[in-house]
Amino acid sequence: MSAAMKYEMMILLTEEFNDSELKTWAFNYAKALRKLNASEISVISRGKRELTYMIKNQKRGNFIQINFSSFPRNIEEFANSLKLDSNVLRFLVLKKKIISKNL
Repeated sequence: MSAAMKYEMMILLTEEFNDSELKTWAFNYAKALRKLNASEISVISRGKRELTYMIKNQKRGNFIQINFSSFPRNIEEFANSLKLDSNVLRFLVLKKKIISKNL
């Protein structure tokens, strides 16, 4: 059995969201993570920004950062749900490296 790992996910959404809609979208995905037994979930809005190049005919996008702990086997299922969401332009999931200090 594998241990839970810490992850950081950066999601780029279309710019059509207002603040309320963005919070609702992020809350729904945080609930989806919770259903996959994720814990320590935190959602941070990184704001609306100009993109360096167009992605799916979009020049601006909303950046959302989600930090959480989960079992590796659940990451693929969550990533697949993001792939199917038409509001998601891009996303990246990073496994955080845990540095232990021997004192």
